[in-house]
This record gives sequence, C-alpha cells and structure tokens, in this order.
Amino acid sequence: MIKTSNLYQASEFARMTGVTVRALHHYDRLGLLKPSGRSAAGYRLYGERDFARLQQIVTLKFLGLPLKQIKSLLERDALDLTATLRMQREMLAERRRQIEAAIEAIKRAERQMASESEPDWEALAKIIEVIEMQNNWDWVKKYYTEEQLAELSARGTPEVLERGQREWAALIKEVEQAISEGVDPASERAQALAARWKALIEDFTGGNPEILASLKRLYADQANWPAGAQRPYTDEVSAFISKAAASDK
Repeated sequence: MIKTSNLYQASEFARMTGVTVRALHHYDRLGLLKPSGRSAAGYRLYGERDFARLQQIVTLKFLGLPLKQIKSLLERDALDLTATLRMQREMLAERRRQIEAAIEAIKRAERQMASESEPDWEALAKIIEVIEMQNNWDWVKKYYTEEQLAELSARGTPEVLERGQREWAALIKEVEQAISEGVDPASERAQALAARWKALIEDFTGGNPEILASLKRLYADQANWPAGAQRPYTDEVSAFISKAAASDK
C-alpha cells in the first residue's frame, strides 16, 4: 500500500501502483501526470496527488478514452476525487451492461445453433446489431461532455434503452401515417403526436437543458456524421412535428 505522506522515485512509485516507469515518463511528456517534484539528483518524485490522478488516467484509459481526451477532461475541472470516482463507476457500469448484452446475444446464438443443423442467420444478425449499437453510440459521444455521458449512462439501462427505441419507432410510424393521410399539423391529433415527441426527448435528456443543447448540436451537425449514420426519421417528419408544436403555442 502506498504511503501517501511520502514521495517516491519513479521506479518505486511504478512498482507500488502497477504501471511501468515508461508509462509514467510518457504521461509526464504528455502533460498528463507531472510528478510532485524532483530529487536533488533530478529524479522524478511522486506522491499522494499523483496517485489519485494516476488512478483517474488508468480508469479512463480502460474505458476507451484516448489520452488527449483524458488530459482535456482532467484539466477542465479541479480534482474532485469523489465526483470523479462516481463518474467512473457509472461509466464502467454502462460498459458492463453493453458487454453483457453482447454476451447474451452470443449465448442465444450458441444455443440455437447447437439444436439446428443450419446456421441461424437471425441470431448472428442480432450479435451484429448489439455491437453496432455500441459503435454507433461511440461517435455520438463527442457531442456530450463526460458529465453528461455519465448522467445518460446512469439512466440508460438496457431495459430503458429498449423501451425508448420501441416508443420512438412507434411514434415515428404514427407521424408518417398522419402525413400520408394529410392530417393538419394544427389538429389535435398532430399536437398529441408532437406532445409525445417532446415527452420522449425530455425522457432522454432528463430535463437537463445542457444535454438538450448537446442533442440539438448533434442533429445540427449531420453533415459531419460518419458514413452510414442516418437520422431515424425523414425531413418531412421533422417538419410536421415542428409545425404541430408551433401551432400549439
């Protein structure tokens, strides 16, 4: 156990924390983890503050954040270890849910293929779907702060996400049906659809205006979305909901 009241040279600090001296030197060069001081001979010296920061770096790196982003995150706010640990726990819990969902999809495919002579392409497609959902979420993350992502992760259990997807799909289908029937955006039916649309957005954002602003920034930046990423509804649907919402004011 590290004695936080003392300072240690890089080799001893590396041994106690389980990282390599090379990693400590790399973090120093990047400005990620500057040692607390230097010995008379010029050796790096590490202590309590460095131990806490190293823990954050290692955990955030494990979560898949690049070192450049980790540096930006740690420089943005003063060290609040309790809040940072909570954020890390929530992010790790979300990653665990994602991995468990992929494992469960693979287990189902194994069971189905064990009882059938032909490959179950639907089961394999489900594995791809689960993993692609995570890949799609990864590029979306850049529009949100780490604090916002932690808040979204804390609420976004697999059950909540699945329910939200069903509700959005059903609502979009109903809006498309209303458009095909020529429903007036000022009608009660259209305004009820717009109210449900607003409620689903509020359910996602949790009423947080900053998350809502990030969501709007995401959709305003469609020109820079990766290839294959598509909005789940058409411009016609968006225009209809906007008109319905405006007519209710």
